[in-house]
Amino acid sequence: MAGLLTFVSARGGAAAQRDAIADALGLMRHRGPDDERIVGNDDVIFGAEDLQLTDKPDKTQPIEYPPTGVTAGRYLIVLDGAVYNAAQLRAELEEERRAEFATGTDAEVVVAAYHHWGPSAVSRLRGMFAFVIWDGSARRAFGARDPFGIKPLFQLQTPQGVYLASEKKALLPFTRDNVVDTVRLQHYLTMQYVPEPATMHPEVRRLGAGESFVYTPGGPLANRRYSQLTFRPGPVADEEAVVRRIEEALRESVHAHMQADAEVGAFLSSGIDSTAIVALAAERDPGLRTYTVGYDAAGPGAQYSEIDVAEQSARALGVPLTATVVSATDFMRALPRIVWHLDDPVADPALVPLFFLAERAARDVTVVLGGDGADELFGGYPIYREPLSLAGVSHLPDSMQRGLRAVSRVIPQGVKGKSFLERGTTPIEERYYGNARIFTDDEKAALLRHYEPDVRHTDVTAPVFKEAGALDDVTTMQYIDLYTWLRGDILVKADRMTMAHSLQLRTPFLDRAVFEVAATLPSELKVPPRSQETKVALRRALAGVVPEPIVHRKKLGFPVPIRPWLRGEMYDWAHGLLDTSGAGDLLDLDVVRGLLKSHRKKEADHSRKLWTVLVFCVWHAVFVTGTMRPGFAGAPTEEVLP
Repeated sequence: MAGLLTFVSARGGAAAQRDAIADALGLMRHRGPDDERIVGNDDVIFGAEDLQLTDKPDKTQPIEYPPTGVTAGRYLIVLDGAVYNAAQLRAELEEERRAEFATGTDAEVVVAAYHHWGPSAVSRLRGMFAFVIWDGSARRAFGARDPFGIKPLFQLQTPQGVYLASEKKALLPFTRDNVVDTVRLQHYLTMQYVPEPATMHPEVRRLGAGESFVYTPGGPLANRRYSQLTFRPGPVADEEAVVRRIEEALRESVHAHMQADAEVGAFLSSGIDSTAIVALAAERDPGLRTYTVGYDAAGPGAQYSEIDVAEQSARALGVPLTATVVSATDFMRALPRIVWHLDDPVADPALVPLFFLAERAARDVTVVLGGDGADELFGGYPIYREPLSLAGVSHLPDSMQRGLRAVSRVIPQGVKGKSFLERGTTPIEERYYGNARIFTDDEKAALLRHYEPDVRHTDVTAPVFKEAGALDDVTTMQYIDLYTWLRGDILVKADRMTMAHSLQLRTPFLDRAVFEVAATLPSELKVPPRSQETKVALRRALAGVVPEPIVHRKKLGFPVPIRPWLRGEMYDWAHGLLDTSGAGDLLDLDVVRGLLKSHRKKEADHSRKLWTVLVFCVWHAVFVTGTMRPGFAGAPTEEVLP
């Protein structure tokens, strides 16, 4: 596993970039603190910050392949991530192709697979990965990113050549202009993240999840999708058989994700997802260390804390639990560093406690398991029930819907029924754009200095809705989240907040075998019409794995008390941030000050809007004006629970 930075020269002379690459590579030292190595020639420079997951260090990346013979060293590879079927692929390559190996690394298996099977080899990989391969004989670069987008890969093409990196900050020294993409800013203010494949810097983009690329010096950088995750729900003849398949697939995935020479731990929140991962992992390791995070029981954040619930789960499962308590002061102090690790603003408040959770876990373990992805695959978000609640209106003839839409326009804001009529008479393609819905178009028009009315959320979601095709509305919403929310928010915060502490997070739900089962579930096995429960099939599958009280428990998911904090401890800090961020050329900060004042008076809950702007202000001060430094010192308190 490594933080990677590569440069493929368009015209030769790559060696002249070696020192600059070394300096930029150092910005990702947190992704691989165990070793640093840079190799190259006139065509390429490959750099890696390596994270060793064993007490017996293997060969440091980048790796040359083949190890012997007339073509020895034809390829260079650097890989970030883990390939869970590497042992099986290695055995297959040795038996079928008499492949040679000099190391026990996943990276050498990937490059050997590419050598013998070509670009199609990427479809055989099971895991989380982003890699770059240079073929010195063909003078061609090839790389790919895993189908779910768990591991990142950023791209920058310049007249000098192509740069590729695990984090955007390592590419910024090679960009020409430090400007903000105002279109992406509009999308961020709607969705609380910058939608893939774009970034807030116009010159830098992300390789999409499930995409590969090819680059020949002097030619275009060609990206293509090699994997498309497709839901295909259908009738189920034997529900119990499906339930058993879910349990079997998840158990096998958890055990596969535990393959590591280093000690493995797990995150534990209040919900069934992380509890299931812990329960299945504890089958292999009864002493599995688990970690949770929460807030002071005596403060305003007490009602948001999951520590007590996580403690109950840990005791029921018989595993040790370490709890970390964070405060508003911890949030304010750490936010600049957190935003620096993010590269682009992500206004999900849960990433802050995750940062501290990862910091604590990294003292004990190098690999940790998490429950991300279960909601998208198995229908866990409460909003997935919306099509059921709106069915009485959305199924009416178009003429009646138009009439009800007209009625909704004359109903005053805040009056009961207005929102229901608006949503019920709006097509799902217009209505749904993910879990986070921050600023409306009218609010953005008032907030932005340079508002573009033609930029709408449908610019992001329309292509994804087209791919979803004729799926039912619930499954369509899952598909939208899989290709937007999961990749833009959930997996970004998971990767950056854990790698900030050199901790490798693995997500057993985001496994192709688990997805294959989840993809076939009909809506009634996710959000049944006569129940308020979600993830019904998954809960049934885990009934014999997870203690009974937890099976039907509602998920909190590391909630954050920013609402009371912005009315109290964070109020002056927020005002100061608005005054010093330098973001006034992009945002009308007086509008934000008005929201802050209204929020403090409890006239409305503007906490999510305020947090979205505040995170952007920190990002702007760190990456654009350079007036805020990302360092921070100190740590929150912790408690080891029996």
